[in-house]
Amino acid sequence: MTETTEIRVERRGALGILVLDRQHALNALTRDMVRRMSRALAAWRADPAIGAVLVKAVPGRAFCAGGDIRKVIEIRGREGVAAAAGFFRDEYRMNWRIRNFPKPYIALCDGITMGGGVGISVHGSHRIVTENTLFAMPETGIGFFPDVGGTWFLPRLPGELGMYLGLTGTRLRAADCLDAGIATHHLPAERLSLFEEELAAAPADRVETVLGELLSDLGTRPEPAPAPLEERRAVIDALFAGGDLFAILDALEADPSGFGAAQLDILREKSPFALRVTCAQLRRGAGLADFAEALALEYRIVHRFLEGREFAEGVRALLVDKDRNPQWTWPDPRAVPDEAVEACFAPLPEGDLAFDWEEV
Repeated sequence: MTETTEIRVERRGALGILVLDRQHALNALTRDMVRRMSRALAAWRADPAIGAVLVKAVPGRAFCAGGDIRKVIEIRGREGVAAAAGFFRDEYRMNWRIRNFPKPYIALCDGITMGGGVGISVHGSHRIVTENTLFAMPETGIGFFPDVGGTWFLPRLPGELGMYLGLTGTRLRAADCLDAGIATHHLPAERLSLFEEELAAAPADRVETVLGELLSDLGTRPEPAPAPLEERRAVIDALFAGGDLFAILDALEADPSGFGAAQLDILREKSPFALRVTCAQLRRGAGLADFAEALALEYRIVHRFLEGREFAEGVRALLVDKDRNPQWTWPDPRAVPDEAVEACFAPLPEGDLAFDWEEV
């Protein structure tokens, strides 16, 4: 067993276990945590004694609330963009390894699951939610974009749910996560320990069979949220179907039901630049053929956000000064120059991010 103050890498029987242990920061991922997780996945992929991987958090409010973006911005200020981009390089390569892990990868999303926490769960084969799950991709509110593979998975949710969630940062509970396909199973939080114990007792060649049996025996159907997402699907699909952000804003403004006006109020709190880039990102993501392409595109975008001021200003306003009054560069999305948006997708001089199992 390898221990740090932030993450534990354990083996119980045929189960490889990653334990996030940074609840004072809602398990926000540091670069060291990311690298340790990525190295463990590379080792366990080729280990015949490991039948599955389980990622969980120590008891508390959060599974994982995201990446430690405050630290990233501090590094940018001290060491520059290239140094700050190192966190995302390692994180995106870890996301790729999760997506391509050949054995069951089980995420126990018990608590806040946002941003980077989505990245270490949604790409795995088994995404288990509980009554404590609170899911969101809230990046546009901090002058950023839904990364960690959001370019891939958000456009592939039913209808226009991905665009709706990516732009607004709407929070979902367990039932909505299941209906949207974000989660695969639900377990009551009180059964997680039993689930882990029984799974760890299974021999490597039966782990996958025992996993299915346990999820069938212990799983339940969660209570729907007060306003289930499924009830709003038709209006979401209609209003967020535009090819660009302006078409979506026009549809929201013309909506007589009141839902559109409520979404406009939410979007006014977000970074106009981030909204423009996110909409373009998700529309492009829908046409990509490969998960690695999506992450490579995000690595291009993240460099441009690190080079600009929106991301740093969002972090300042929400996480540093906490005045919740970001001073965005542009007052509204229609003022954002098209060329500023397109520049985010341009190739990097050093070439695109590459993915493999060798380097960490």
